Amino acid sequence: MTIIPHSRSAARKLLTWAAAVACSATIALSASAGANAEVKTIEAGKLTIGMNGDMPMTQLKDGTLGGTDGEIMTWVASQIGLKSNVVQMDWAALIEATKQGKLDVMHGAMGWIEPRTKIMILSEPIYYFGTQLAQKEENNFATFADMKGRKVGTVTGFTLVPELKSVEGIGEVKLYDTSDGVMQDLNAGRIDMAILDPPLVQYAIFQHPEWKLKQVAVQAEPDKYPVMSAKYNVIFGINKNEPELAEAINTAIKQVWKDCLNVKVMAKYGLADKEWFIPPEKNPRIGVDREEGYQSPDAKHCF
Repeated sequence: MTIIPHSRSAARKLLTWAAAVACSATIALSASAGANAEVKTIEAGKLTIGMNGDMPMTQLKDGTLGGTDGEIMTWVASQIGLKSNVVQMDWAALIEATKQGKLDVMHGAMGWIEPRTKIMILSEPIYYFGTQLAQKEENNFATFADMKGRKVGTVTGFTLVPELKSVEGIGEVKLYDTSDGVMQDLNAGRIDMAILDPPLVQYAIFQHPEWKLKQVAVQAEPDKYPVMSAKYNVIFGINKNEPELAEAINTAIKQVWKDCLNVKVMAKYGLADKEWFIPPEKNPRIGVDREEGYQSPDAKHCF
């Protein structure tokens, strides 16, 4: 379409406006390029992401990172302008690789705990969960006392392992390399209950109703078992030497909450309950890696 100015004055105004738009665009592009240039990663232009492949949190399918946490991570990487480079390891190896600076970031239902703040930078939360006891439908285990004389399975390297072993009268703590192994033994009746990432168990129940499993929130005893009585911030663990990356990731996560992206993604995997997006009443991060007055994000506006 051709625009014919009614006067030379109008023409000058049009040219001035066009020049201003071009200048603004150049400034915006320069600012974007500058922001990306400040984000240091192991490999320039790429975000090296660690995950263990436990669904529904993470999976690598046809070269694409997916799952509840994985889809959010992919979106965050794209917002920062980085290409995802995904590495799969077991959980204990992920912690060590991030600690050693071999990964930019790790994820997969990773709960915030204070010791982890000493070896990596922990991001803003993407959702929340507390400890749940996975079990057969006919059972109703809900307390630490219910573990007396019974076999409880979980994964090697999970934070709760030392505390789980200290539960009074517990029959046996069976440790597995993978969550799949735990679920197989729970389904087969070789263990009485399991403590795994709640999204993983909920997804398994959603996918396999014939297994006749359920999970029940454990009744908290914070004085005796603080780790297993807490409600956790689910976060990304970021290489300690990459503070600019952490800042960029946190900025993107704030947008995730604003746009309800986490709510929409998790609903795809059968995790639509608003409880996943309600923060703990008392935030353990205050005074550790968050200042007084910090407000945990929530998704009230999404429901």
